[in-house]
Amino acid sequence: MRHQQNTSRESVFSVHQTGAIPVGAAGERGYDPARRIIGRKRHALTDTDGCLLMAGVSTADLNDSHGGTALLRASRGLFTFLTYCFADRAYRGERVGMATAIVVEVVEPEAGQKGIAVQPRRWVIERTFNWISRCRRLARDHEATPSSTLALFMLAAAMILVRRLARAS
Repeated sequence: MRHQQNTSRESVFSVHQTGAIPVGAAGERGYDPARRIIGRKRHALTDTDGCLLMAGVSTADLNDSHGGTALLRASRGLFTFLTYCFADRAYRGERVGMATAIVVEVVEPEAGQKGIAVQPRRWVIERTFNWISRCRRLARDHEATPSSTLALFMLAAAMILVRRLARAS
């Protein structure tokens, strides 16, 4: 995909965010008081085009920075070319910033901002989560284990890539 768009691997940035989903089946889950949800969190690392690079699933009671640190550390083995990452403000702090050699820029809303506004680079990951949540099976987590949830999440991302490739040819 990137080869067809003539973009170099060195210019790849990533965007990182967490999305919480309610769990409909019995299994590993937790409570996130900030989002008031019982379920799991999906951590995603995408490139600037919105293509999923890596994903992880954890219980909702795990802090976002812990999930972000684990995902960034795991990405170093597969994606050594990543040098810069945009992240949600839930990932600010030393834990995520010092996890790897990847520079993490936290995208914050402008001072005095009220309501919803488009934030730079944040829309990429929001769009990716929206693309993936179009799969009915992922609107609510019906899986008993986090590994099967992750597998369906990755499958939905692969379906999106296949559709993009089919349209390009």
